[in-house]
Amino acid sequence: MSSASDDEPLGLVLGLVFALVALVIALVLGAALHRQGAPALPAVAGVAALPVMAAPVPVAPAPAAPPVPSAQAVSDAASITVEYGVVKFYFASGEAELAPGAGAALVDVVRAAKTGKKVVIAGFHDPKGDAAVNAALARQRALAVRDALKAAGVADSQITLQKPEQMAGSGSDAEARRVEIRIQ
Repeated sequence: MSSASDDEPLGLVLGLVFALVALVIALVLGAALHRQGAPALPAVAGVAALPVMAAPVPVAPAPAAPPVPSAQAVSDAASITVEYGVVKFYFASGEAELAPGAGAALVDVVRAAKTGKKVVIAGFHDPKGDAAVNAALARQRALAVRDALKAAGVADSQITLQKPEQMAGSGSDAEARRVEIRIQ
């Protein structure tokens, strides 16, 4: 059997461990609050000031905004963007030449085509001017993108050309002068 004198060292050790744990927790909380810049309570005679913990403020998630066309897409210069996995080639007014950097933008598309996926090319044009001329220019632009894909090693059997579509709505003319590539 154990006597009360055997439990005294154990109680002393447990008390010391408890005090150390409490001290470490207080230091960690104090350091965290100090970094946040929380105001401290005024000191009371003989008592150290403790930091005030502010209640957490719930933050509402920001509403999802529709993608905004890039500044390049709004200008009249040829450019390329990749948005949500769709490669978009923008063309200068009346032109069908690809923007510099087309090869770099097509790397992922070529990689996907080589795994057996299909590449769908869709051309768009604005409603201004002769609709037949606009559709022919949109087709020329789509063919230029197709030719770039073929030059990068994508087989004809992997590429599908869609009929050019006329853009309607509030999009800019630059947004309408584009060719999109989607992977299927």
